[in-house]
Amino acid sequence: MRTLSRIGRSIALLTLAGLIAGCAILGDFGPSGEPGLPPLADGPIPPEFTAFVESQWPAAEARGVSRATFVRAFQGVGPDNDVLVRATSQPEFSRAIWDYLDDMAAESRIATGRDMLVRHRDLLDRIEATYGVDRAVVVAIWGMESSYGAILRDPTKVKNVVRALATLGWRGGSRAAYGRQQLNAVLRILEHHDVDARHMTGSWAGAMGQTQFIPTTYLGYAVDFDGDGRRDIWTSVPDALASTANYLKKSGWQAGATWGYEVILPPGFDTSLEGRSATLADWTARGFARAAGGAFPRPGDQATLLLPAGPGGPAFLTLRNFQAIKRYNNANAYALGVGHLADRLKGGGPFVTPWPRGYTPLDEDGRAELQSRLRAIGFPLDKIDGKVGPQTVAAIRAYQAQRGLAVTGHASLELLTLLRGG
Repeated sequence: MRTLSRIGRSIALLTLAGLIAGCAILGDFGPSGEPGLPPLADGPIPPEFTAFVESQWPAAEARGVSRATFVRAFQGVGPDNDVLVRATSQPEFSRAIWDYLDDMAAESRIATGRDMLVRHRDLLDRIEATYGVDRAVVVAIWGMESSYGAILRDPTKVKNVVRALATLGWRGGSRAAYGRQQLNAVLRILEHHDVDARHMTGSWAGAMGQTQFIPTTYLGYAVDFDGDGRRDIWTSVPDALASTANYLKKSGWQAGATWGYEVILPPGFDTSLEGRSATLADWTARGFARAAGGAFPRPGDQATLLLPAGPGGPAFLTLRNFQAIKRYNNANAYALGVGHLADRLKGGGPFVTPWPRGYTPLDEDGRAELQSRLRAIGFPLDKIDGKVGPQTVAAIRAYQAQRGLAVTGHASLELLTLLRGG
């Protein structure tokens, strides 16, 4: 066991509750009622929560966290019931991708992003030269994650990260292990003095700062780009944006390439090609063409076909950089949102092919349930895989015709609800 400092030896003899009560002698980082910061507790702190917090000390100590840092982190912190509600009440189906992308590429977000590109031109020059990541993509992530930092200035929209993760670790159900892991990482960040616990703000799930790094990602990829000795993704725009660029670079970002292209499907397109990978030259030979016109500038690049709304909506050939963005958030909709917003910031236009609006799309689990229910009532389906290929579309259309519905072939929540009702 490492040797404790004089203060550390003294406070180690006290209970956690006593330390919390007397932590002011060590120097507090700000009262819980400081304007602009989220609350640390909503009332008396349950003894069970305090006991849980104390149970995390051995793991923290083993990772080099001092007792003083540990106690200071939890001063005045109680459980957050809102975090528990969010952790245990997951939506059954995802938001329609067109609604999500409408929000991510809203005119106000585009206008502010273009302003940020101008305002931080010199900084972005240095970041782009250092990491080789497209500045528009970095700014797009900034805009999507925190509205260019604006959300962090609204205490009604952010949480104290120590409180949120302690709550998850305490009673977060399936997220409890994640909460404890990330809480341990938070304590290591605090030990390094990059930020104090009171000002460590983020989402209910612990994503932190202007570009929403979870604590373990922060430990691995955050950088001190402004040279002040701290990796401050909360108040330092240089640190936040450079950390994002560093993460993308380490995730496989290919300098000088884009994220992907919207394409026009050839006549008689085979939907089983979705998810297949080939060179852009191969896709061109199959009859795929850029929706914006012109040739693909790097025909040797490998590209994967993505149909986020099926063959009736916009189609995309996504490249290696699309996968790098997904390391940030492993969702096709998110990576598509980042890529599209970045294109709009550079002067590009909306998608050429319109979205098939007017129904509620299903996530993969919902699509698999839809397939299972269709097969159970006699429609021939070889696979229950959550992928809407030609066989699934044919089954949906046949069922819709049988029931006297509009024959669209869409795998929708409305259709699944009918099937559930028999």
